[in-house]
Parts: sequence; structure tokens; C-alpha cells
Amino acid sequence: METWLVTVLNGISYGLLLFLLSAGLTLIFSMMGVLNFAHASFYMLGAYLAYTVSGFLGFWASFVLVPAACLVLGAAFEVACLRPVRRAGHLPELLMTFGFSFLLFELVQLGWGRGPVDYRLPDLLQGPLFTVQGFPFPRHRAFMMMLSLLMLLLMWLVLRRSRIGLVVAAAITHADMVQALGHNVPRIMTGVFAAGSALAGLAGVIGGAVWVTEPGMAAALGPIIFVIVVIGGLGSLQGAFWASMLIGCLQTWAVGVDVSAGSMLATMGVATAVPGWVQPLVAMQLSDMAPVLPFLLLTLVLIVRPRGLMGRRDA
Repeated sequence: METWLVTVLNGISYGLLLFLLSAGLTLIFSMMGVLNFAHASFYMLGAYLAYTVSGFLGFWASFVLVPAACLVLGAAFEVACLRPVRRAGHLPELLMTFGFSFLLFELVQLGWGRGPVDYRLPDLLQGPLFTVQGFPFPRHRAFMMMLSLLMLLLMWLVLRRSRIGLVVAAAITHADMVQALGHNVPRIMTGVFAAGSALAGLAGVIGGAVWVTEPGMAAALGPIIFVIVVIGGLGSLQGAFWASMLIGCLQTWAVGVDVSAGSMLATMGVATAVPGWVQPLVAMQLSDMAPVLPFLLLTLVLIVRPRGLMGRRDA
């Protein structure tokens, strides 16, 4: 029972970090209608910038400065690169973000090298927060949960309870009307893109220290973020939240359970007499299958509900 409790808490903390990343991508798609392939690269850049800033000014300074730097970079990229190609359609925008992700990847390798860097959280966030029957729950995961929930509350207040959120929501569906009322829609798009980039950078500040900060971190996490956005429903912030929690708990549970797929099927009462070519899959440990589970879930969701769990094109 204690193992399950810690596993669930770890899954929730991981899912909330995934939501912190996918929320920015969802906001960008809702406003601009383009899947930003460079989004995970802002996460990677945030981790590396936090590593550098922490070495000079400390972790808490990077906690403020890095998201601000990603916000400025995201705004500059949207104005200088995305806005000129927008009139040509969404495909050039998508290709632009795809190319920018490669550019950031190469710049990171030039600046910090090809190997991982020793980026760590401060002593305040080290060690267990509490222990349940010998199973510790780390402080950094509790901090990650608190930060993600705080950002979720802040996004809800801004988007649902503020004038800025009202203008953004109106610009998503009635951009011409919002422009006619005197609002600068291109500037609103820039602000949304910059805010999404800042969220990705903030996730990098935390996630880069919890996991490994290395150049391949964007390629490792980027596909999962896109899976979350599609499962939740393109443009649905609420759907992205539940999809993040589902995938976070599913992957954490698969890693924590040391059983094979065949033994689990036998426990469930499913016949294990399968063809020979399926035997290697049945004999695999669930922990080995954890990286594939989000994509299997994506396939299942698209078969049952092609528009995603909450597939509406709004934020």
C-alpha cells in the first residue's frame, strides 16, 4: 500500500511537470493554430540557462531570470521569424519552428558541449519530504507539484477571470472582430507565444535538475508533449491537464511495477497462450515498455475518440 502511495505521488508530480510543458504548447496552438516543434527546445534551453545562471547567482535567481529570458526569446522569434511567414499558411510556420529547434540544439551543443552537465537543485530541495514505511517522497517532487498547481491556478485566473483572458479567448475565434475593436491581434499572438515559451523555460528550470540536463532532453520529451496535446484534444487546456496526469501516472506505474506483461495478463485472467511471434512482447517487463505506453494510449484514444478527450479548439 505504501509503495502504491509513493508511486501515485511520483506519477502526479511527473504529470504536473508534463502539464507545465503541454500547457504552453496548447496555448500557442489555440491562438495561432500551429504546433510549435521548437517548444521542447525552449525546455532544454531553460535547463541549460538555469544551470549557468545558478552557477553565478544561485538557483532562485535562475527561477526568475530564465523564464524571462525564454519569454523574450519566444517573442523575438515570433516577431522576426513566424510573423513574416504567417500569410503563407500554417505549413511554413511549422517548418520554421522545426528548423528553429535544430538551431537551438546546435547552439546548446556549441555552448555547453555534447555531454550532460552537473545541474542540481539547492540543498533546500534535496532529501525526502516525508517517508512512508521506508519509502521516501523527495522534496523536489513536492516543490514541482506545488509550482505546477500554482501555474495552473494562475493560468485559470488569467484566462477565465481577467480582461486579458477575455481578449485572448475572443481573438482565438473572432480575430477580425477583435482587431476592429482596436486590439492588436498580432501583438496578442506574440504575447501568447512568449508566455508559452516562458512556461517551457520554467519547466526546464525544474525538470533539468530533477532529470538529466543534456542535449537530447528535448528530443526525449518533445514527442510525449505532442502526444499529450493530441490525446487531450488540440487546443484544450483542460484536456492537456488530464492527459498529462494520465500519462504521468501510467509511465510512473509501469516503471515502478516489476512484473512482465505475461504475468499481469495471467493475474487478470487473460489466456497467455499466444502465438510464438508475440511471446517476446509478453515476456517483456512493463518497465521496458514504459516509453511506448504514451503512443499506445494515443493510438487507442484516436481510435475511440479521434478529436481527443476534450477535443475543442479553444483554450
